Amino acid sequence: MSDKNKYKIVVIFISLIWFVNGFICKILNLVPRHQEIVARILDEEYAREITFTIGVLEIIMVIWILSNYKSKLSALLQIAIIVSMNIIELIFVKDLLLFGNLNIVFASLFCGVIYYSDFILKQKRYV
Repeated sequence: MSDKNKYKIVVIFISLIWFVNGFICKILNLVPRHQEIVARILDEEYAREITFTIGVLEIIMVIWILSNYKSKLSALLQIAIIVSMNIIELIFVKDLLLFGNLNIVFASLFCGVIYYSDFILKQKRYV
């Protein structure tokens, strides 16, 4: 398989993760744990609205990823968001995390995939 095709597959994979977390889990609220996390960290009174807004922002991230506009900036922002979000959640709501302490491992793996996509695969694609 060519690097160009690998890149496309990885970008779709990354986009799907953001889409599922944003639309299915947060906008449709099919995974109430996300709203519980927001309620505990930010504000219980506006947890639904904040969770919905985060979901919308994640959908915007999907559009940005698929547009390929300033993809390195997008990748760096994704990594920063994922790392900071997971550290905050680990500190404040570890009991609500799907995998507990292992969440940070999965988050790190996802960050690695994002980095690999834009800083390794995409570079090979244009060489």
